[in-house]
Amino acid sequence: MQAAQQSHYFDARGVAKRFRHAAIFGALESLGDGETMRFINDHDPLPLLDQIIKRYQGQVRINYQQRSDDAVIIDFTIDVDARGTPVELPEAATAGGGCGGGGSGCGCSGG
Repeated sequence: MQAAQQSHYFDARGVAKRFRHAAIFGALESLGDGETMRFINDHDPLPLLDQIIKRYQGQVRINYQQRSDDAVIIDFTIDVDARGTPVELPEAATAGGGCGGGGSGCGCSGG
């Protein structure tokens, strides 16, 4: 019998914009192989996803759970055996450029 996988929740809406990316990287780096962090945000963080893909080289799987005007929920799962495996985002996630955090570029990394 396999143990149920536990999700660790990270609600970025409560983190000051200037600290968000560093806090998210720290949270991801505290996870073990196979663990998942359920990320909740008020906008689609496309620049952050690009940084995650480049920084972790395929070791973080990205799986959208919800993508709406009200909230974006993404499961980030650690997969250390996938090092170097390209990560493919849903087509909708790669269309349209920046993440649009409030109309002035990336709201998740702004000051």
